[in-house]
Amino acid sequence: MDTNPELTRLRESVNNAGWKRWGPYLSERQWGTVREDYSRNGDAWNFVSHEVSRSRAYRWGEDGIAGFSDNKQIMCFALSMWNGKDDILKERLFGLSNNEGNHGEDAKELYYYLDGTPTASYLKMLYKYPQKKYPYNELVAENQKRSRQEREYEITDTGIFDKNEYFDVFVEYAKYAEEDVLVKITAYNRGNKKAPLHLLPTLWFRNTWRWGYDGYRPTLRKTPQKSRIDIDYQGFPGYHLRYDGDATPLFCDNDTNRQLLYNQPNLVKYPKDGINDYVVSGAKDTINPDLEGTKCALHYKFDIPPRKSVTIKLRLKNTLAYGSFNQFEEIFSQRKKEADIFYKRLQKNIKSNELKNIQRQAYAGMIWSKQYYSYSVDQWLKGDPATGNPPRERLGARNATWRHLYNSNVISMPDKWEYPWYAAWDLAFHCIPLARLDPAFAKRQLLLMLREYYMHPNGQIPAYEWNFSDVNPPVHAWGAWKVYQIEKEMTGKADIDFLATVFHKLLMNFTWWVNQKDSEGNNLFEGGFLGLDNIGVFDRSNSLPTGGRMEQADGTAWMAMYALNMLRIALEISQIRPHYQEMASKFFEHFLSISAAMFNIGKEHADLWDDEDEFYYDVIHPENSPAGRLKVRSIVGVIPLFAVEILKPEYLKTLPDFTRRLQWILKNRPDLARLISRWYEHGKGETRMLSLVRIHRLKCILKRLLDETEFLSEYGVRALSRYHLENPYNYVVNGETYSVEYVSGESDSSLFGGNSNWRGPIWFPINFLLLESLHKFHEYYGDDIKMEFPTGSGKELTLSQIAKEIGLRLIKLFELTKEGTRVYQDEKSKLWKSPYFKNHILFYEYFDGDSGRGLGASHQTGWTGLIAEIINLYGE
Repeated sequence: MDTNPELTRLRESVNNAGWKRWGPYLSERQWGTVREDYSRNGDAWNFVSHEVSRSRAYRWGEDGIAGFSDNKQIMCFALSMWNGKDDILKERLFGLSNNEGNHGEDAKELYYYLDGTPTASYLKMLYKYPQKKYPYNELVAENQKRSRQEREYEITDTGIFDKNEYFDVFVEYAKYAEEDVLVKITAYNRGNKKAPLHLLPTLWFRNTWRWGYDGYRPTLRKTPQKSRIDIDYQGFPGYHLRYDGDATPLFCDNDTNRQLLYNQPNLVKYPKDGINDYVVSGAKDTINPDLEGTKCALHYKFDIPPRKSVTIKLRLKNTLAYGSFNQFEEIFSQRKKEADIFYKRLQKNIKSNELKNIQRQAYAGMIWSKQYYSYSVDQWLKGDPATGNPPRERLGARNATWRHLYNSNVISMPDKWEYPWYAAWDLAFHCIPLARLDPAFAKRQLLLMLREYYMHPNGQIPAYEWNFSDVNPPVHAWGAWKVYQIEKEMTGKADIDFLATVFHKLLMNFTWWVNQKDSEGNNLFEGGFLGLDNIGVFDRSNSLPTGGRMEQADGTAWMAMYALNMLRIALEISQIRPHYQEMASKFFEHFLSISAAMFNIGKEHADLWDDEDEFYYDVIHPENSPAGRLKVRSIVGVIPLFAVEILKPEYLKTLPDFTRRLQWILKNRPDLARLISRWYEHGKGETRMLSLVRIHRLKCILKRLLDETEFLSEYGVRALSRYHLENPYNYVVNGETYSVEYVSGESDSSLFGGNSNWRGPIWFPINFLLLESLHKFHEYYGDDIKMEFPTGSGKELTLSQIAKEIGLRLIKLFELTKEGTRVYQDEKSKLWKSPYFKNHILFYEYFDGDSGRGLGASHQTGWTGLIAEIINLYGE
């Protein structure tokens, strides 16, 4: 008997086949996305709103609560609910659009990903559903009244959960076989009174027949056999859904209610919102009496006694052989046991049950955040044959230069509600915890962004759906190297072919950066927005109000890091394929050129390094004015620490061609040789360090970084120095003052859309890269360098010890406190001490730089999932 069945299933399920064909691939929000926006002005949030979504058929994907689908999202399953009081079914998650929230879009729901295996052989999540009327209008109205200086108004602030008048609805999946899925839904009444609950597990087809490409229309049909729904679809022969208990099947079609939305004749008699209208409004003519359609809900009605529960069972199979419910619990028990075996292997070095719980839920979030993503930009711009041409204004609008892009894959999402679209640079960080779970999936994700139907012909990697042409930090090579290392560590196998494939594709992307983002050809880069690193005076995606250009300390440092990542990959491949040493030499010299520019060697322009402040800053070159530094103490000046690589002598001995090139530089280019740190160990030879910072600058940056009055928070490293709370940085242009001031939490301005903050919070990706760099510097300097931690404390630690201390501060965000709460939770709420709340974890997009409170997307398990890897490193 296999001692780890989940590992066996993973080996059998490469490329999302077999055991991976079915999974949690449904989005949590399809409305308000670019793909569904066919407006004249690009107003995605309002073209298909939450209100419209229950009546309009989606074009590109589907959404639902605890959703499950095949890997092309043909057939979809999710849970709908009704508490007998709401005006609508709870079919999908609710949240504020970007224009409704005082800090932008935000889900206003409580739900948790509790467990999961990489093949989705077992999954578990929890949705908390109020028994009182859901406060939709209150949430919108109160947030619209609040200013950007005030906190967001959350679902917990409404008091709707305070008296335990809610249901805990657990949704679990267990696969008996590759295409035999068991579903268990258990609802607990946590209140003190009996309460009604309607559960409507819903099966439907994504609408693929309405657009003029393929008119084939599948069918769901109630059969004479008891408790069975037959599925008629050409790609799913023999499929059916069995259900247990007393349920009424309700049928309609996944088609738009044109009459309601547009005052036009409907194309079907029973459109998409028919089940909602039947259950909530009592309409008799909105569901199909013939018991067939493309959407079906099984209507269960319960009156649940206080502190009691009900359970319903379903089984989706691909054969007509009877799917017995007698073994139902046995199968769930077996799959849960196998999940425990799988995680026991991953968590073998972690002793704390508390840390195991945090890490396992972080992994569960990574698994539940997979989503099928479909988008053809060319089709989207042109419109579909059966629906007419969209407004002409769209042809030259958003993403118009990405007509080659054709996506149809399961992808790791940052957050399936707030970011139900991939973000390429987020994905590199996702792949670190994913590599522990499923190295093949992590590698496939990285390669996907480099495929010809993703990457632009000019070599740019698509950024994210809102603007594929935006520029994010080039961390793809770093992600690939980390995934390669993790797989090698876990399996003992080195996938050189994966590295080589990534390397060749990234050659094009690196060239794109060199050609597009170094306008003066001086190896000082102007990356632009660069995601969360844009803690600048101006929005760097737009033209400067001063005219001219800007040389970015972070953009340049990211490119130096990119060059070192490519160098490291080339050297690794060279161990097997020696001719790659030529490419290693190429990136070695790229790094030296960038490093020379950072050190201002032989140049006359303003230096990015400020000797007085002992910190890196962006340099602005206004039109017809002298260049000057923008003295904002932010992670822009910390990112140069990330460009560091150590070359050991025993490693270089196997690379004679590269070593000869290195020796030539040392002998003939003293200006560049000074950029290469080296020390000799008797009997072993010379160890070399390639880094943007020497020991003096390293100490200067760390002195600020480890200062609790500047960057160091009790819960990690802030994005902006707290120095700017009392000392805002101001820059005056034509009488207008541009200012940067420290703000620990949500954004207090409309800059960058106002829905995020680059003014002080704690972000996991930056902290993670910092930890890695500190370990590399320690590998080179050893115990010779010690720094005060925190600055001014008199307590000196090695760089490796400092990395651990920062890591432990990050972990502290999630650990239970002595008071029975967690730091990331809102301290005002008493809910978190409840046994029904306190062991369920959320993974936020970023965290308050002072209090550690969770901010932004509440299920940002993408890069915040890095906590799983940090627990691997420092958890005990």
